[in-house]
Amino acid sequence: MESKLAAEGAKIGAQRQSTQTPIRQTRICSALIALLCFLAIACSPRASLADESGVSFWIPGFFGSLAAVPQQPGFSIVSTYYHTTVSAGGDVGTSREFQIRNIPGGVSATLNGSVHATGDLGLVDPSYTFATPVFGGQATVGVLAAYGNVNTNLNGALTGTLTVPPFPAVPFSRFDSLSDSVTGFGDLAPQFVLRWNAGVDNYMVYVTGDVPVGAYDSRRLSNIGIGHGAIDAGGGYTYFDPKTGHEFSAVTGFTYNLTNTATDYQSGVDWHLDWGASQFLTKQLQVGLVGYFYDQITADHGCLQILCPFKSQVTGVGPQIGYIFPIAGMQGYINLKGYGEFDGHDRPSGWNTWLTLVLSPPPPTAEKAPPPMLTKGPPRS
Repeated sequence: MESKLAAEGAKIGAQRQSTQTPIRQTRICSALIALLCFLAIACSPRASLADESGVSFWIPGFFGSLAAVPQQPGFSIVSTYYHTTVSAGGDVGTSREFQIRNIPGGVSATLNGSVHATGDLGLVDPSYTFATPVFGGQATVGVLAAYGNVNTNLNGALTGTLTVPPFPAVPFSRFDSLSDSVTGFGDLAPQFVLRWNAGVDNYMVYVTGDVPVGAYDSRRLSNIGIGHGAIDAGGGYTYFDPKTGHEFSAVTGFTYNLTNTATDYQSGVDWHLDWGASQFLTKQLQVGLVGYFYDQITADHGCLQILCPFKSQVTGVGPQIGYIFPIAGMQGYINLKGYGEFDGHDRPSGWNTWLTLVLSPPPPTAEKAPPPMLTKGPPRS
């Protein structure tokens, strides 16, 4: 009897063990999947999955009124204080999150939050204008340098799923609040400009580019440099009648971006148009409007699959005021302009202001000079 009871007990125990084994295996598999998901999020490399987050080489608003008007031969210097305050959410915030936190491309996620950034930069552009004509026009060479501070904050809830083949997708959710700032020098931008004058009509062509030597780290939210080379070229026109004081300028160009080797990412080709319209109330005082259009005409290469195609665009418009004055045997020009941005996409947008001071050689004496206002004004304002 005892042996029979022992045999029945062993049989029941075996049955219980056989029913519990699949449950234990399921729990173990679930734990392994969760562990794999955690390790993938925490440790996976970012190579070829980063995103440039709508940051471009070209600063919209760089050119403005009187852009194509010829300059006085000799050395000039353009100094600008540039302030910008911008915000973005959606794809821009998600791309920043993926870039900074090393989240792998196998994650499908969205960020319910925003990126907010402010920048205060000092731009210095020394240049030299040649007296000898080049192709019948006036040639100017220069280089733009920058120094300043950028501060960026990212806040929001990141939700999505992670797939680690051959395991099923696992949902995840977390809230992130990140911020950093950087102070330093920006990239260098050498420039070459040709200008022609024909009465009230003025024409120009230019070429510039980016030398990536500025403060840049792909692991930071805030950067002053862009981390890659670029070349930009275009042309412009200024209508300026010194008798009536009417002025209108427009400069358009295209930017080709090289690959960012730190992120294996290449931004698409950008098209931009800067314009300015003004009225000289006197020979020295100028008031008017400025604006720009910025549009990425080809998509980026290397962006996350959940975000592609990534193409930036933004429009800006605002007021301007300028004043011409003599200073220490030179000609001075000060201009204040501001832009409010709208119709932004895949790019932080907000508002920005430019306070520009131009010091250039004085115009010729009245006996030999052309109409005075034709010789006055900055290369851009």
